[in-house]
Amino acid sequence: MPFFIFSCVNTPAGDNANIFVFNGKETSLPVPTVGKLPSSWKGFNLLNMFYSGGRETDKPFDEREFKMMSDWGFNFVRIPIDYRILIKANDWNKMNETAMRRLDKAVEYGIKYNIHICLNLHRAPGYTVASPAETTNLWTQAKPQEAFSRMWGYIAERYKNVPNEYLSFNFVNEPAGVDEKTYAYVIKKAADAIRARDPDRILIADGLDYGVIPSNLIKELNIAQATRGYTPFLITHYKAEWVEGSDKLPLPTWPVIENAQIQNREWLKTTQIKPWDELIKNGGGAMVGEWGAHNKTPHDVVLRWMEDNLINFKEAGMGWALWNLTGSFGVLNSWRDDVNYENINGGYKLDRKMLTLLQKYLD
Repeated sequence: MPFFIFSCVNTPAGDNANIFVFNGKETSLPVPTVGKLPSSWKGFNLLNMFYSGGRETDKPFDEREFKMMSDWGFNFVRIPIDYRILIKANDWNKMNETAMRRLDKAVEYGIKYNIHICLNLHRAPGYTVASPAETTNLWTQAKPQEAFSRMWGYIAERYKNVPNEYLSFNFVNEPAGVDEKTYAYVIKKAADAIRARDPDRILIADGLDYGVIPSNLIKELNIAQATRGYTPFLITHYKAEWVEGSDKLPLPTWPVIENAQIQNREWLKTTQIKPWDELIKNGGGAMVGEWGAHNKTPHDVVLRWMEDNLINFKEAGMGWALWNLTGSFGVLNSWRDDVNYENINGGYKLDRKMLTLLQKYLD
């Protein structure tokens, strides 16, 4: 029996929406709760809907990638989405059914291969950390807030039959330039739109200040949170083409002494993990939604830095999703100059050393 069927219903979200109907399937995936996101969530970000019009970032999902991840022992995929892919002709009120069918395939593959799917608006109406910037402001203007909530309501209606073991929603990527009270206000509007259609869906909000600062107001909304693992910036974004000045950074090493301070595993724990200790101890679910290092950083440095992070994540009981699976931060087709790749599965180039390291820390 297939895992899903489609039926057409009218929804308050606007256009007719197809409902993804889950027909039941046994799974070993953990049941997430808002107070405790599974420490066993380990996986990758998939960039197939990351940027509208990009050759590698606006394309169908590949079932081979889900099978590889599952075969390797991973069970979590975060899908950062450019909302412009999901709408018609830049009209916030008109969802694009063709694009939604692409997203359906990712959910289908997740169910088939026992991988939890976390949907995220990386670019939302009125906000993005990417370029170009949005022309409106999600934090201060009513219209983008309404569109943001409406889109999440539409998505919630479509996938309301998919169990939490397989699906969660991550509102908007890396909020910045917004105070905690305003952020919670905007997130509550979207959460209300979701819960009106799917009351029990697991919801995750990125922390403040690009995801690194937990919010008590978000916790009070019964929403889990996600942080980042991009510290220090010298290692993670060395010579990253999209970061101005990164080509002038010194060649990274790890551990490193900077301004008479040793940056090592303990420093990473103090910098990245300890700010989240109180939230976790008080019953707030947390995970690392993104982490990793760009392909210009020497491979041996990246692996040493990654292992220190993996140890810290494990000790903190936090699941994680590497940015990315396929691409400059990932284990596939990362195009590093100092890696001997394995050719696998019809054209993929595998960084076996990085994969083996990640697998060492699977629960």
